[in-house]
Amino acid sequence: MTKEPSDESSLAKSSDSGPVQISDRAMAPDLARGAMLLFIALANCAGYLFASAPGVELAPQGSERIYNVLSFMFLHARTYPMFAFMFGYGMIQLAMRQQAAGKSPLEVRGLLLRRNGWLLVCGLLHGVLLYSGDILGAYGVAGLLFTFLLLNRSDRIYRLVFWYLGFMIVYCLVLFVWIAANLANGSTETAVIVTSPFPSNLSLTYAASLVERLREWPMHTVFMSSSIIIIWFGAWCARQRILENPANHLRKLSWCSAIGILAAAIGGLPMGLVNLGVLHADADTASMIKMLYETTGFFGGVGYVSVFGLLAYAAAQSPVWTQIRIVRAITALGQRSLSGYLFQSLIWVVILSPFALNLGARFERLTFVAAGTAAITWLISVILAYFMDRHGKRGWAEVLLRKLSYGRFYRKG
Repeated sequence: MTKEPSDESSLAKSSDSGPVQISDRAMAPDLARGAMLLFIALANCAGYLFASAPGVELAPQGSERIYNVLSFMFLHARTYPMFAFMFGYGMIQLAMRQQAAGKSPLEVRGLLLRRNGWLLVCGLLHGVLLYSGDILGAYGVAGLLFTFLLLNRSDRIYRLVFWYLGFMIVYCLVLFVWIAANLANGSTETAVIVTSPFPSNLSLTYAASLVERLREWPMHTVFMSSSIIIIWFGAWCARQRILENPANHLRKLSWCSAIGILAAAIGGLPMGLVNLGVLHADADTASMIKMLYETTGFFGGVGYVSVFGLLAYAAAQSPVWTQIRIVRAITALGQRSLSGYLFQSLIWVVILSPFALNLGARFERLTFVAAGTAAITWLISVILAYFMDRHGKRGWAEVLLRKLSYGRFYRKG
């Protein structure tokens, strides 16, 4: 039996054996994946406790008010774009590594189709059994579309994504001006932030939650499949090896990090002010504010990924930095990000569900309970990943997805 060639998984690159050896070329993608799981945890844990997306207290008090504003500016709707970007980046990394190993374009396409097909199945199981806010199914669908339509296309086709980005920029600017004009009329109405409910998180029995998630997951997956554009952009960046070679792209990374995060913050600020009751808007204007907040999340995701590219470059200038245990541990989690993501959902079900430990019922205010639970869960996953890396253990979900993806094709001889 021949050994499977090393590859980049759809969500994480797993080391074949022994502790990970960090370099500036390998560090940025894995560090980004590991760190973004903290953002995912903060968003999803809040969504689980508040049974909605975005998961926020609609009548915040005290310091919750500040936290909510910051969440709208830097967290909610800014996390999934980062995940989608890295998903597209990982697909191209996988394709290039397979081609370098001598596989034909047809073989690589088949591998990606199997991988994304199984990711869709994984998303279905995750979404129905654990958390209907699942993103794996949507990325499986988007990955299949990407493989069919865009894989192995010319650079000219990949650059078409910039036309869409240009449209997004113009759209956001027009939306911002329109909102400002409506607010200038001095509306006295106070619209309520519209959220997408997840009734399954309030179910009193596991069986009832399954029934609810069977309804919720398909709609959520269809909505999230629109992230193919962000995946497309991540794929273009992977073809340029921007994160593997940050020293060659410092200007791009610097501009993207600064402008991306600033654009996301400005786009999310009106949503936060509406939540505070400081900004008064009628229903139509509030709908546009929500649209601006969601659309500018793309720029935040790109900005965060760019920051990790710059961190990787800084680490290359000071090799001692890469030996810091927390950096190595977060990078190890990034190599096991699919396992880390599923681990979080399992924790939410066990400690937050009304039919399990029901942690939320013990507190009156849930905002910081959600944040603290998310941070602790992420930290535990970082520690587990570090020790798994030290003992040469790969993530269980990565191993399973790899075996399913390769099938019998690599099991000859």
